[in-house]
Amino acid sequence: MPIARSWSMALVGMDPHLVEVEVDVTTGLPRFILTALSDRVLKHVEHRVHSAVVNSGEQWPPRKVTVALLPATVPKSGSRFDLPIALAMLTAAGALPAEALADWVVIGELSLTGAVKGVTGVLPTIVGAYRAGRRRFIVPSANYGEATLVTDAEIVGVDSLGQVCAWLRGETPEPACTVEPPTAPPPDEPDLADVVGQQAARRAIEVAAAGGHHVFLTGPPGVGKTMLAERLPSLLPELTDEEALEVTAIHSIAGVLHPGRPLINRPPFCAPHHSATTASIVGGGIGIAAPGAISLAHRGVLFLDEAPEFGARSLDALRQPLESGQVTISRSAAVATYPSRFLLVLAANPCPCSAGGRDPGSGCICSTPVRQRYLGRLSGPLLDRIDIAAELEPVSRTVLDSGARGDGSAVVRERVLAARERAGRRLEGSGWTTNAEVPGPAVRRRWPLRREAMRPLYAQLDRGGLSTRGLDRILKLAWTLADLADLPMPGVDQVLEAHALRTGYTVATLRVPA
Repeated sequence: MPIARSWSMALVGMDPHLVEVEVDVTTGLPRFILTALSDRVLKHVEHRVHSAVVNSGEQWPPRKVTVALLPATVPKSGSRFDLPIALAMLTAAGALPAEALADWVVIGELSLTGAVKGVTGVLPTIVGAYRAGRRRFIVPSANYGEATLVTDAEIVGVDSLGQVCAWLRGETPEPACTVEPPTAPPPDEPDLADVVGQQAARRAIEVAAAGGHHVFLTGPPGVGKTMLAERLPSLLPELTDEEALEVTAIHSIAGVLHPGRPLINRPPFCAPHHSATTASIVGGGIGIAAPGAISLAHRGVLFLDEAPEFGARSLDALRQPLESGQVTISRSAAVATYPSRFLLVLAANPCPCSAGGRDPGSGCICSTPVRQRYLGRLSGPLLDRIDIAAELEPVSRTVLDSGARGDGSAVVRERVLAARERAGRRLEGSGWTTNAEVPGPAVRRRWPLRREAMRPLYAQLDRGGLSTRGLDRILKLAWTLADLADLPMPGVDQVLEAHALRTGYTVATLRVPA
């Protein structure tokens, strides 16, 4: 049979594309020709496949071998096409039955010894092929657990090219592969009860978890900014099945899935170092862009510690994903889009010297202009997208000696879940799941507050101390506070507290005469 075909999948960002692998083995000088829109790795597929075929005991055809990956306009990258190309070539050479691969979608990398190695992006590959009507898949055994998350598909995990060939020829039974139990239990999440004092900041973190609001924490070193951020995921609800598959697919593409726990069902926590490049935070790389930290934090928490130390381009690149919930990265090879709906937590010291506080006796040597320039590295448009600002102060000896502990994560999480359930009932059918996702005009139009509750905000608007975007974000915060208090609608107290959470003004400053 001079021409044979197999099926595989290409990934362009999160978008899977069904690929037809055609191989023509015909008379001519022995050579290997690949016709595909490929990257550097795929261009060297001949050497990997040749060594794998020979070392698996199969015969390499001493003829002209032409490989086409269709459609030609879809970019292909990586080594995932090694196994389907090898199988189609052996079929064209007559070493395998003609119809052996008719219904199978095949992915896998080949080592020089013929072993089938795991590849990235298996879960979105299987999901995409399943939606395209495919039901039978051959995958590396290293990716078998991840592939079986699609429960209605027939998955065969293989270890070597020789094993696959013997099975397709009917010489051995179908390779058996089992899903190994988790090699280790999921790590325990840090408990909010570990944070001493900081009642205002704890309240801010609880409100952020209940409504999906972004947070900016400031204060001297050692007061608990990082501890609060690390404990925020423990307050968030479990991911739904659809969210878990989406988050797992992103981590699969990035190649960072834990081998013993293929499914991610808890909100992820991502904390890049301040020296991280813009590409590592937003996504990028050579060829088809890979997901960055903002996508790895999808449905979870992105924590930027020492936020003023990050590059200005990296910080400003967050503005569009914060609004749209996704990021689109254009490269010469392809345009990739990744979901990026995360809860952002920024943390910063009050000044460059970080001596410990605003008190002259704290040892701080920074003048007021120096402090302003330092925090001024965070642009106004970025900070305008942050709903909650909380300033932490050093904990006193009295608080430490008292041994008093605030509510733990389990207790606070129950309040957060109850608030989210109330918000979910109100937002049912709208397409939004948290208060923070609701556009500002929709908040004012669909859920207007009573006049007396709006009076403090209108007074701020009249004085020019509040923008329309700021008003909308305060209203969304007020609804979250009402959900936490189990109130049908925010009142004056919730509006005042929401304004204080966003701006840092005291409640007394905002009260206006009736």
